[in-house]
Amino acid sequence: MKVFVTGATGFIGSAVVPELISAGHEVVGLARSERSAARLQELGASSLPGDLTDLDALRRGVAATDSVVHLAFSNDFTAVEAGVEEESRAVHAMGEALAERALAPAPAPHEGPAFVIASGTPAIPGRASTEDDPYLAEGPMAARARTAQYVMDLAAHGVRPVAVRLPRSVHQAHVRYGFASMLIQAAQRSGVSGFVGDGGQRWPAVHVKDAARLFRLALERADAGFQAQAVADEGDAMRDIAAAIGEALDLPVQSVDAETFGFLGQIFALDQPASSRGTRSALGWEPTHPSLLEDLRAGRYPS
Repeated sequence: MKVFVTGATGFIGSAVVPELISAGHEVVGLARSERSAARLQELGASSLPGDLTDLDALRRGVAATDSVVHLAFSNDFTAVEAGVEEESRAVHAMGEALAERALAPAPAPHEGPAFVIASGTPAIPGRASTEDDPYLAEGPMAARARTAQYVMDLAAHGVRPVAVRLPRSVHQAHVRYGFASMLIQAAQRSGVSGFVGDGGQRWPAVHVKDAARLFRLALERADAGFQAQAVADEGDAMRDIAAAIGEALDLPVQSVDAETFGFLGQIFALDQPASSRGTRSALGWEPTHPSLLEDLRAGRYPS
């Protein structure tokens, strides 16, 4: 399959692209710079110049390939609304281009051009979220959830939409730790490894290489509308995450105000465990790489 990948040289994309290529797929990655294009060449992929604001480039990428894996998103948390709006315009442009060339409806749930998107696991009060839980209509990232729902609705137009819902911490030792990286940075600045409230709120997590394998399986096997949950660790307590960071940095561990973490403080305060039982059953996915706490305890954090 020839696959157009946005965010192909990002943290997750740099794991997804070689995973796809090793399985025999041909990858065209969106490259916003010569450096990104060179990186794609190193990974064994070709490149298409452009970024999420270049809607014509996105449409060309869709036209030149069989399916799309969308990973790009602005991680500037000082301008979250602008990043969500940028992604929404980009996703709608790609979705419209896919729908124009698809049959409506697709002959079968597993047919039609695939549109695999990265999304987030929802926080469900009182229990772990599952693949059957809908996107949340309220909350700090509700607008991004609406974009994901738009993609799911493309099934009515012959597209095979699939979401890979990522947990709060997608990690790899010595590189990045998802939201836990923000706890590390705050600890390095303040001299305290902090958690919000009593620290009992749980965060799901997955190693980046396990997530990459799930993106490939979702592309190859998932039926239209499936919401895969890329969860290896159903829920690590925030205080345990902070303790692992404190141990690695030799810093005290204590409760801090949610405002310490700015916009993300309200998210950090939520209990948000997630299950991947349905994903494992449907796609045959089994995580094999280290847990978040194992990677955190390995230390050697980026400065």
